[in-house]
Amino acid sequence: MSTLTITTIQTSLHWEDKAANLQKLQEKIDQIGQKTEVVVLPEMFSTGFSMKPELLAETMEGDSVAWMKRVAQQKKIILTGSLIIEDNGQYYNRLIWMLPNGQFGYYDKRHLFAYAGEDEHYTPGRKRLIASVKGWRINLLVCYDLRFPVWARQATPLTEEEALKTEPEYDLMIYVANWPERRNHAWKTLLQARAIENQSYVVGVNRIGKDGNDIYHSGDSMIIDPMGEVLYTKAHEEDIHTLTLQKEKLNEIRTKLPFLEDADNFIIQS
Repeated sequence: MSTLTITTIQTSLHWEDKAANLQKLQEKIDQIGQKTEVVVLPEMFSTGFSMKPELLAETMEGDSVAWMKRVAQQKKIILTGSLIIEDNGQYYNRLIWMLPNGQFGYYDKRHLFAYAGEDEHYTPGRKRLIASVKGWRINLLVCYDLRFPVWARQATPLTEEEALKTEPEYDLMIYVANWPERRNHAWKTLLQARAIENQSYVVGVNRIGKDGNDIYHSGDSMIIDPMGEVLYTKAHEEDIHTLTLQKEKLNEIRTKLPFLEDADNFIIQS
């Protein structure tokens, strides 16, 4: 059965300093000592969670995307994390899914964190991105999206006939984040809830340290199995962790406990 090897990078970030962050992350990626397939960075990994897109935004042809392309190619990995991107006069908190061959997909954060004014500076996304790797389907999401279970929910077939032919929409969710320590109980609880209710692996990668607004982040990055069991977590420290996920375990859980077959049918209208 298929496996997928994931490396999470939990790190502090230099406030609004792209060059310093890219250099630091390059050094951390160079430290990965074993073969891996997907490397996950935090939200806004080149700047921290800044509300200054007018000063910091790059285009898709900018230095940070070019850096992702170069690293993915050199290391023969898929590299993902979010950046501040300007596109057609709008600013986005955009997760990039960069392949080793230079092709990429992207997801614009759907739920903007109004409590910090993110909705005043950025445009919300309208579409989900579910990537495919080695037969794994991966639902890619950003930080505050975690609080909205409908947006992350496995799509359900609308008829019994469709249900007989349809597999779950995805096998893994990845959340990249700048989630403050003061609300880390919600972060940890909701990551486990998303795994349980969707019978999916979940990877959550958060930053550590204080940002430019003196807000402390404890990390608490996690890898969780489809039963909600925590396979890895780390708090307060920089950490690079690699783990191989097992598709056989996922399929066994879904077969023995076919809870998704009893889910409510719904359609998201964006």
